[in-house]
Amino acid sequence: MNQHVLARPAASDELPHSAHRRPWRRSGPVLLWIFAFIPFGLALFTAARAPRMHVLLDYWHVLAKITDDKGDLLFGQVFTYHLDQPFVLPSLLFWADAAWFGGDNRILTVLTVLLVAGIVALLHSMIPNSLSTITKAVVLTGFSWLLFSSHAAELWLQGTNGISWVPAVFFCVLAIACAHRGLGWAAGAAAALGCLSFGVALPIWFVLALIAWLRKDSRPRVLIPGVIGILVVVAWFLAKPSGQHSLATSAFDPDGRLSVLAAALGGLWSADAAAVAVIAGGLTIAALAYFVREASPRVAGWIALATYAALLAGMLAMGRTTDQVPGGNVGLISRYVVIGALATCALLALVAINRPQWPLRQLLIVTVTVALVTHAIGGAKAERVRHDYGPLNLAAIALRVDAPNVLDALHIQRAAAPAARSLGAYPFNDTFTLGCGGAELGSRLPTAAPLPLATETGDTRGEVGTALTGDTLLSGWAIIGGTRADCVLVVDQNDVVLGGGIVGLPASMAKTNTPAPEGAAWQAVAPPGAAIGGVIAVEAGKFHKVSTLPGR
Repeated sequence: MNQHVLARPAASDELPHSAHRRPWRRSGPVLLWIFAFIPFGLALFTAARAPRMHVLLDYWHVLAKITDDKGDLLFGQVFTYHLDQPFVLPSLLFWADAAWFGGDNRILTVLTVLLVAGIVALLHSMIPNSLSTITKAVVLTGFSWLLFSSHAAELWLQGTNGISWVPAVFFCVLAIACAHRGLGWAAGAAAALGCLSFGVALPIWFVLALIAWLRKDSRPRVLIPGVIGILVVVAWFLAKPSGQHSLATSAFDPDGRLSVLAAALGGLWSADAAAVAVIAGGLTIAALAYFVREASPRVAGWIALATYAALLAGMLAMGRTTDQVPGGNVGLISRYVVIGALATCALLALVAINRPQWPLRQLLIVTVTVALVTHAIGGAKAERVRHDYGPLNLAAIALRVDAPNVLDALHIQRAAAPAARSLGAYPFNDTFTLGCGGAELGSRLPTAAPLPLATETGDTRGEVGTALTGDTLLSGWAIIGGTRADCVLVVDQNDVVLGGGIVGLPASMAKTNTPAPEGAAWQAVAPPGAAIGGVIAVEAGKFHKVSTLPGR
C-alpha cells in the first residue's frame, strides 16, 4: 500500500535543510551579536571619554548634604530625600566616587553604561527558549540599539544623571525578570533595592502583582506585592517634604500631562519635535494594547515591562509638564528616553513571541530599520547635550581658584568644596590641570605678543568681551591663523597664571561687540580680588595676549 506522507511545513523562522548549510546562515546569530555590540561600544566609548569633572548641581548638592567638612560620611543624611524621592544608593555611589576614585565623573558614566548592559542582558534572559537562536539574536539586537540609543547621551556624559536614574530602573527590570520566572523573593529584594535608589521604582510592586496574576500564581503571591506597594506609596507620600522641585508643576493641565506621557513613550522618534514624539507614543500605546490582548504566562514579564514603562511615563507627566525645555516637552529630555526604549523593547518581544508565524526576514528588517533610524534621529539630541554641558566644564577651575560667584552662576554647590578637598576629589588632587601645555596655576609665562583687535582684518584676532575682574565669568573670542585657540589662561601684571578657562564654545558665549566666529568663543575665571593683567590665548605653544577694548 502506497502511503503519501506530507512534509512538515518549515516554521517561519526556519529555512530548508540545504539553506542551513550556507555559511552566511550559520554565522547569522554571530553577526547579529556583533551588530548588537556596536551601540554598547559607542556608549562605553562616550562614557570613557566624558569630562572628568562633575558639573551638575545634584552631585555637589548631595555630596554637601551627606558629608562633613572632613569628608566623613553622614550616614543618617543618606536616607533623606532628594528631589522629594529616596536617593540612598545613588548618594552612596556619589560618596564612594569622591572618596575612592577622586571624584571622577567617568567612573559613574561607565557604571551607568554597564548597568544598562545589565538591563539588556536581563531582557534577553526573559525571551522564551521556544524561539530559535537567530530570532533571539534579532530581538537582542533591537534591545541593545533601543536602550543604548544616541538619544540617551546625557546618561553617558554626566554620571550624575545616569546614577540618579539608571540603578532604580535596573533593579526594577531585575525584579520583573525574577518574577517572570517565579522567583518571588528575589523579585521582592530587587524591588526593595530599586525603591532605595529613586522614586521611579515606587510602582514596581504593583507590576510584580500583575506578573503573579498573569502567571496564575496563588492569591497571596498576587496580594502581597500589591499591599507592599500601597504601603510604600503611602509612606513616601507622608514622608516627602513639601514644596516643588525643578520642572515640577501643580497645575491641573490634563492636556499638557497627556502630552508628556505620550512624548516620553515616543521619545525615540524625535529629537526636538514634541508633536512627532506624541504621535509615536500614541502609536506605541496602541500597538502594545493590541498585542497585550493575547496574555499568557510566558509573556507575563513583557506585559509587566510595558506596564512599568507606561507607569513611568505617567509619573513623569504627573510631576513635570513645563515647556521651558528644548522641544517644549519634558518627555523629550535625553535621560527620559529610557522610558520609550523599555516600552518599545516590550513591544518587540511581544511581536516576536505572539506572532511566530511572521517571516523572520520581516522581523529582522523592521528591527534593524527601527534601530538605525531612531539612533540617527537621536544624534541631534546628543549634540545638543554636548553643547549645553560644554560651558559647565569651567566649574573645575572655578572650584580650584575658589570663585563663589562663578560657582553660583554654574549652579555648583560651593558648600561641598571642603569635603571634596578633604577627600582629595577632583579638582582638589594632583590630577588637576588647566590643560594648557604645562602652564598651571602659579606658572610664569613669557611675555605674550598682543593679538590684533577683533575689528581688524585677517585670520588672527580676538577680543575680551567682559571687564577683567576676579570671580566673574570672563568671556571673549580668539582665532589664530584661522583656527580657535587651544586654551586660554588668565595672568596678572607679571604674567603669572592666576586662572584659566575653556575654549571652543558657541559664538553666543563671547559677549563681545564684534561677533565671534562660531566655535571660537572662550570663558575663563580668576580668583576673587585678583589684579588681572590680561587673558592669554595659546595656540601651538605660542602665547597671544587677547586685546581688551578701551574702558574694559
